[in-house]
Amino acid sequence: MAPATVVPATRSQSEVPRPDREAPEPALFRRYPLLRTLPRVALTTLPTPVQPLPLDGVAEGALFVKRDDRSSALYGGNKPRKLEFALAVARARGSRRIVTTGGIGTHHGLATAIFAGALGMRTTIVVVPQPVTAHVRDQVRALRAFGAELLPARHVAAAAAQVIRAFVTATVAGERPFWLPTGGSSALADVGFVSAALELAEQIAAGELPEPAEIFVPVGSGGTIAGLALGARLAGLQSRLVGVLVTDILPPTPRRLARMANATHALLLRRDPSLPALRMLPSDFEVTRAQLGAGYGSATQAGEAAALLAQHAGLTVETTYTAKCLAEVLERLRGGRLHGPVLYWHTYNSADVWAHAPAVPPASALPAAIRRWLGEDPP
Repeated sequence: MAPATVVPATRSQSEVPRPDREAPEPALFRRYPLLRTLPRVALTTLPTPVQPLPLDGVAEGALFVKRDDRSSALYGGNKPRKLEFALAVARARGSRRIVTTGGIGTHHGLATAIFAGALGMRTTIVVVPQPVTAHVRDQVRALRAFGAELLPARHVAAAAAQVIRAFVTATVAGERPFWLPTGGSSALADVGFVSAALELAEQIAAGELPEPAEIFVPVGSGGTIAGLALGARLAGLQSRLVGVLVTDILPPTPRRLARMANATHALLLRRDPSLPALRMLPSDFEVTRAQLGAGYGSATQAGEAAALLAQHAGLTVETTYTAKCLAEVLERLRGGRLHGPVLYWHTYNSADVWAHAPAVPPASALPAAIRRWLGEDPP
């Protein structure tokens, strides 16, 4: 289920609001002050709220939601927590061009285009096909509005070649291109979710919710769950992280997630040797494929049913990531497979991107291959 299409406002890129440099610091810096030396530009409004999620058929007090959809007024969801570390490095290196990858309806790519643009950088996204829905079409329109350059690639190998071409072109133009991995996940970017887990621990200590038995999160590139698992360990939480896999394109395994978390821990330890010595193991991660369906971007009946329930509770989810994660939560709750309070980490964006969007260029500006994927024949 996709949000209704909204007619975009006509604004220039220079009118897009800039990130809030006076925003409160993340929980990680309060817990470990030496880590304030990490590169960061404030893109988020923290902490994001936690609240009960009253869904039909779910017992009162059994399910809570972490509203990361409200992480930024420019573009919410899980991406701003990563981007405020990654883009800080790009800016420090004098980059004027971010290069990344994703599906044609990429949320990561849109968040990158918005925040990079607000910081004076342009974005090139090498995109691969995914099932076309109304939501995907809206995403492509927003990507065009925020000035993202979209380069089509039919598969992973072709995407790698396109990335190389984009780097060569940007380098020749003197733009000092900066590589941002798919989903924005890297050892540094994932620090954002280490801090998010420490933020959650502060909210638990303040009595805003009980400590969850399980924390459910969608898994694409894996940076969100890797950072959360590491942060939960540092915070002393006993909550188990459950990742709901939403991609069949190079899907991360528990072993890979453990490596990602350990790489982030090593990075933090170099900055602050007082951090506890620990090692994340594959057994620290549960990753289920139960809601994947036909693959990345393909809607499922369970996901659509979960989206409808969420809508009745005032929460918007979409069928690529968040609906599938919530469907797994509901299936386990109804099957009596969960014991204790559960937290669903809402990684979608609820900010109105059209409130500050520049004008949308004509569809004819898109590469012909992308127009074919969208069912729009080239002129």
